Amino acid sequence: MTNRIKKSTICQHIGNYILNTDLINTYIPKAGDVGIFKVIELGKHTRLQLVDGKNHHIYPDDVVMAVFGTRYATSQLEGYVPTEPCQEYHVLGQGGVMGIMHSIHVKYELKGPTTLSLIGYATNENGDVLNTKYYQEKVTPFNNQKPTNAKIILSIGGSMDSGKTTTAGFLCKGIHNANKKVSFIKLTGTVYNKDTVFVYDCGADTATDFSYFGFPSTYMCEENELMDLYQSLLNMVALQNPDYIVIEIADGLLQRETKMLLSSEAFMNTVDEVIYSDGNSTGALSGLQILDSLNIKPFAICGSFTASPLLVKEVQAVTNIPVLTLDDLMVPSIIAYIKNLIRTTTASNTPNNSKVEKLPPLSHAV
Repeated sequence: MTNRIKKSTICQHIGNYILNTDLINTYIPKAGDVGIFKVIELGKHTRLQLVDGKNHHIYPDDVVMAVFGTRYATSQLEGYVPTEPCQEYHVLGQGGVMGIMHSIHVKYELKGPTTLSLIGYATNENGDVLNTKYYQEKVTPFNNQKPTNAKIILSIGGSMDSGKTTTAGFLCKGIHNANKKVSFIKLTGTVYNKDTVFVYDCGADTATDFSYFGFPSTYMCEENELMDLYQSLLNMVALQNPDYIVIEIADGLLQRETKMLLSSEAFMNTVDEVIYSDGNSTGALSGLQILDSLNIKPFAICGSFTASPLLVKEVQAVTNIPVLTLDDLMVPSIIAYIKNLIRTTTASNTPNNSKVEKLPPLSHAV
């Protein structure tokens, strides 16, 4: 093969391998299986994020190393690992996730997916297909215990692009500005380092996600697999002795894995506080109703809707849960505010921020 292989970021730990071309018409891939693909035609995706963390252009006839996986992205596309060998595959995610597209947002319909053919699988000397999941790191089974005394804050949102990551980033900035150590974990989503880089730049001492353990995405993972992944990520960031851990769950409240985790007593028992983001006022209020049905009351509402003072007024008029802007989140006094929340909820033995309405305004926190 004369073409230079462009190695996607999810394959960063894949070293020596044997290219097996005999399996392409017989083997049924699993999520994380590594393949060598040839680009056929460009569509939505014209770049891939490679092992250097940068986004590189791809062109027809380029050869890329990537993995099979799933994708759930309401504003982009939906795709799955194929259930049989195919003549053509699709780029599902810029971090190197390939599969078969099932649906695409109308704004990308004319472009369609970028298509590829499978040249062969990357195998070891025994002929086993290499898989990125836990390729370098070992899994830690979930054990119902936090490996650290750090306070865990969960950042969730009503939908994709509601502002969850921005909320998490600016919250980390506020914690950093208060001279406290903070780690960030993106627990679910599709591999792409934009979010972890952003939150790290905001001030997180550590920023990592599911791809650290080789997951191309978490869509369609079973609950026990997600919980083991969660424990593994917690144990990893606990080595940094953070005071706070901010965790983001991707996508919205109705998404499969988000619902699964928020409905899990074992998962929610590890969470000290919840912060909720949304893109508009009505979405924020309907999201609060869904969370209330799960006995979850966030300590604050944030998100892209807070860019509009009028939308903020609409929400503040009908709920006693504080609306915090990005400026509010990044001030050092956010620490005192959160400490007060944790202290009052612990004292009352009432989960999920039921005392939030009794707290003073953020600007008065000391």
